Amino acid sequence: MALRVDILTTFPEMFDPSAESAALNASIPGRARAAGLIQWHATNIRAYAQNKHDKTDDRPFGGGPGMVMMCQPLWDAVTAVEAMDPRPATRIVLTPQGVPLSQAMVRELATRPRLLLIAGHYEGIDERVIEKLAPLEISIGDYVLSGGELAAMVLIDAVARLLPGALGHELSAEEDSFAEHAGQRLLDCPHYTRPREWNGMAVPEVLLGGDHGAVAKWRLEQKLVRTKARRPDLKGPA
Repeated sequence: MALRVDILTTFPEMFDPSAESAALNASIPGRARAAGLIQWHATNIRAYAQNKHDKTDDRPFGGGPGMVMMCQPLWDAVTAVEAMDPRPATRIVLTPQGVPLSQAMVRELATRPRLLLIAGHYEGIDERVIEKLAPLEISIGDYVLSGGELAAMVLIDAVARLLPGALGHELSAEEDSFAEHAGQRLLDCPHYTRPREWNGMAVPEVLLGGDHGAVAKWRLEQKLVRTKARRPDLKGPA
């Protein structure tokens, strides 16, 4: 059965599966969806607002800039959407205050039957509904976006490519950056393709000789060198 992903947002058009220009409809996520490995559904939180103008936000108590998403529309949206499918949903709020998203976390989420992603907007979400929903709080980096929609797309893309059958080669995911070797997370090695020489630069000879053992050794050495130089903080399993 396909992994079901629900996105609760005030901008559902960003996830329109019928729009050819939609980011998730391209490349691996689009192919995974077409193959029946994953499906996503966007729900407009405004549809659950109980006010004349379908407002989902209001001014913050205590003053200050920005607006805060209200409890009731979000709570009602989650309740209604979760009732659409009997499978238990893993609730996730995309927020810069969350736990940093890692490849290990993505691997775990890819095993879940259903994900429910809450894309916050404005200054934030009323803390009371977050406490009541008790979601995982996930961040895709130490920066602030206009809303959680792009972060939700990043998470969906990362999860989709780990679903069995999503990639063209069964070992592709195992060779990605942040894959583990002997208990250490490593960045990927350099890659080359035709022509053998370009702009005066040649492909390393070891990749041309047909010795698969030598190639594997070279690639591991390159991963270790690159990780030490670029990400020395990757010391162990995520």
